[in-house]
Amino acid sequence: MNIIEIHSIEAPELNYFSKLTEAQLLQHHAVSDEGVFIAESPKVIRVALQAGYKPISLLCEKKHIEGDAADIIQQCGDIPVYTGERALLAKLTGYTLTRGVLCAMQRKAHPTLAEVLKEAHRIVVIDGVVEATNIGSIFRSAAALGIDAVVLTTNTCDPLNRRSIRVSMGSVFLVPWTWLETPITSLHEYGFRTVAMALTDKSISLDDPILASEEKLAIIMGTEGDGLPHDTISESDYVVRIPMSHQVDSLNVAAAAAVAFWQLRWPHQ
Repeated sequence: MNIIEIHSIEAPELNYFSKLTEAQLLQHHAVSDEGVFIAESPKVIRVALQAGYKPISLLCEKKHIEGDAADIIQQCGDIPVYTGERALLAKLTGYTLTRGVLCAMQRKAHPTLAEVLKEAHRIVVIDGVVEATNIGSIFRSAAALGIDAVVLTTNTCDPLNRRSIRVSMGSVFLVPWTWLETPITSLHEYGFRTVAMALTDKSISLDDPILASEEKLAIIMGTEGDGLPHDTISESDYVVRIPMSHQVDSLNVAAAAAVAFWQLRWPHQ
């Protein structure tokens, strides 16, 4: 094991964990053409390793070296494992490590849209959602409720944002995903009918039988504040609302996604 005890937070090899912003990590190409991300907690790191992501270095509270992180350290080979007292690590990262372990990891090249959609029947399109917590929650629901793939418009938060990864409990490593750099209507070329989740005068109910009968559905979820753009709604094959009570007209995008995923799940899984 390559255990390195740290006594100062200024060492440049610790920049992944302390000084580099999410944008800088994405653009950091010294070890990977695709950039770097940070996975937090032993459980999430294990999921990332199982998904084939390569570790660069670990930051680990001392007590976890032979405890919660022992198997991770063994899997990671001879990469640096930086360690120190809890107070020093909190000063380094800016917060107390609730799970005691962080791992800097190499990003992988994104699969093509065709690869992600090849065998998919139910996908979610995340359009312009910028809150990392919501992205993580949507991925977790997608993994749990049978969504085959996630595609994200380019104005959406990066799924490998540290907070998104943490909230998803590693589900961002379980569901295939990629960026959508063409109009959402281009999904028609892959046989998908599009479902805009929006409240309009023409919206049909989420439990309408016609939706369950479709072989391929792309469920489009919009921004936290304004929802989906008018053009996206007007160009969709279906506009769908979730029936609600007590004059409540909307749900948080992550909650609405979970409801939609369950109701519209592919029945032949």
